[in-house]
Formats: sequence, structure tokens, C-alpha cells
Amino acid sequence: MTPSREDSAARATAKPWLSIVGIGEDGPAGLGAAARTAIAEAAFVFGGARHIKLADPLIAGQKRQWPTPFDTGAVLDLTGERVCVLASGDPFHHGVGATLARGLHRSEYQVFPALSAFSLAAGRLGWPLQDVATISLHGRRIEHLRPLLHPATRVLALTSDGAAPVAIARMMTELGFGASSVCVLEAMGGPNEQRTDMKASETGDRQFGPLNVLGIEVVADDGASVLPLAGIGDDLFEHDGQITKREIRALTLSALAPRRGELLWDVGAGSGSIAITWMLKHPSMRAVAIEQHADRAQRIRLNADILGVPELSVIEGSAPAVLADLTVPDAIFIGGGGADDGVAEAAIEALKPGGRLVANAVTVGTEALLAGLHARLGGDLIRIALSRAAPVGTMTGWRPAMPVTQWIWTKP
Repeated sequence: MTPSREDSAARATAKPWLSIVGIGEDGPAGLGAAARTAIAEAAFVFGGARHIKLADPLIAGQKRQWPTPFDTGAVLDLTGERVCVLASGDPFHHGVGATLARGLHRSEYQVFPALSAFSLAAGRLGWPLQDVATISLHGRRIEHLRPLLHPATRVLALTSDGAAPVAIARMMTELGFGASSVCVLEAMGGPNEQRTDMKASETGDRQFGPLNVLGIEVVADDGASVLPLAGIGDDLFEHDGQITKREIRALTLSALAPRRGELLWDVGAGSGSIAITWMLKHPSMRAVAIEQHADRAQRIRLNADILGVPELSVIEGSAPAVLADLTVPDAIFIGGGGADDGVAEAAIEALKPGGRLVANAVTVGTEALLAGLHARLGGDLIRIALSRAAPVGTMTGWRPAMPVTQWIWTKP
């Protein structure tokens, strides 16, 4: 059960009943006096088996290991009791602290953070943490690392298990980053701390301890598959011709005006290029790709995995029917199927006030629909015409692409 904030104000207390303690591999020796007291005075102590073992000399109350699947509900059930939750390092940096805080008033808990794994790793490597890209791959697909693989970039990646370093190194090698330096830091701060330095292409079948952080210095081989920050090439997407081309995609994303944390509906997603590019703008971005053709829906999932946004939600079905039960979006893009009965009207109805809708048309029928919407609702109606240089006999001339009519509208 994930806690909620619905009654957090009503839960306000004069004195915290919950202590959230970050603990490192050095156990009680690395804790301050207040953190040690919080553990010792707790009637109930929650944590993973490793955390409880580390803190065991201090624990006088009942020991409670986290259930599988993970659930913080048992902590909230003890509201008002003296409860301590043990976490790795900084509980509010990819930790359980943020999960617990969502269901509590700030007066209910006190926090005793330890050094995060990223801080420890930066210190071991001598890297200025503010200049390093950090990512948690704990419980997440390793493909999330893909957008960070840029030449000369330093990355600290928190992994899930002992097999992850090799899996990550193999993925990097396959993408053309085999010359990258990879440092595996295990069990930092404890008696079993180890460091292994290697090239991504030279990991072999090594196995590492379950607690590890990777320090990666990215080196791109010739022809490495680097995802640019803008203008991802069409050749990086699997598609059957149903794709919003790079130049039109750039103008479309500009019109959609993405902001951190927003949700996009990509209706008639084709290859998923708009939804995927939207999500690549920032890790907080979310998108739903709606596609009625099963083969294209599968292709969207493949593209999302390959391009580093495996959490893209793909809905297989026809609009407007499948739109009814989706979370209200901040922005909507209508590509394929824009002229289908009820699609545009359903999108307009679903969009939240202040949300943006962008629709592209290449056929006369859809263009007429957009012209009608523009006349009725306003917004901007533009036509985009592109030409590419191509051989004309022994010379070079311009070959025009099909023009695209684009309607851009913000809901009052």
C-alpha cells in the first residue's frame, strides 16, 4: 500500500513518532549520537535484512523486515508508536524516505541521513559531484542509462545486483561505447569494500557484490550510437514509414512546449517518435502512445526500449474509445487518424485547461478538419514545406516533401 497525503494535515503531531535513519556499511560506527538513540529507543525497527544486521547491536525493540513485494503500509499502521525505519545512505536520495513522507505530515518524522552512495563514489573517484550525471537503476531497466552515454561524460549509476555491472557494460559495448572506463565500487564504507577498474568491453563474465555503484567515463568508439539532445535521426527508429520525420518532429515538440513532469498523449503514434522524444527531454516526463495497429504498437515498445525510455506506456486500440480511461494529459499530439470520427473532439474535451494540443495533417481531409477547428477555436494554423537536395540527372535539384499542416491550440 502506497501512502497518500489526503489526511496529512490531520496527522500533525507535537512530537515525531517515526525516525528514518540512513545507515552505511560501517554500521553504528558511522552514526551520530541522535541516530543511535533513535534506533535504541524504537519499539519497532523496520529495514531490509542487511540494514537490521548492521544495526543489530543497537536494536532493543521488535525487528520487522520489509515484506515482499515492498510495502510501507505496516509502518503507517503503527502511527503513534516509537518506530524507526532503516535505509541505505541518504533516505531521501532514491530511498524509502520520500515514499514514507508522501503519507505523513512533516511533524510526524525526523530524519538522520548518512552519506549517499553517490557522495561516497564521487569521493572515491575524485569527481566533482555537481559535474557528474547520476542515475539509479535499482529496480529499473538498464536502458535508462542510454540517454546519458555522451562522449566525455562521467556517470555514477546505482545498480540493482551483482550481475548488473556486466549487463550494463555489454549494453554499452553493443552501442559503441566499449572503450569507456568502468569502475565498480562495492560495499563502500564497510570492511568488504572493493574497487574494480576495467573497460566496458573487457568485463567478461565477472560477478560482483549486490551493493555496487558504477563510475563510468564515457568514450565513444567510431560510429557509436549517441542519442543527441535534439534532432534524433529517423534511422534510430524502427518504422514502416509511419514516422514524424526529424525536422517536423522538432517543430512539433517545440509547439508542444514540454515542461518537467508533464504527461503527453501521442494519438496515432506510428513509430512512437513524438512520445519517445518527449520523454527524452527530462527523466520526469511521461507519455502514453496510442496505436491501433498491433505491429506498430510492438514497434513502439521496441523503440522505447532501444532509445532509453522503456517506461513509455503503449495502449493498443483505437481513439477515441481508448482515451476515456486515461489520466488527464498536459499535452496531446494527434498524428495518425486525426480525421477519424470523434478523435479531435475527444482530445479537446480531455485536455486540461492550459494544456496544449498539436495536430499534424498531410491529407486534404485532415487538413480541412484542422482548418475548421482553427476557425472555430482559434490557435495557430501553419503549413510546413521542406525540400531536400537530390540528384537530377548529373546535377542536383530540390525535391519537395509532402507539406504538413499543423494546428497549435492552448485550451482556455
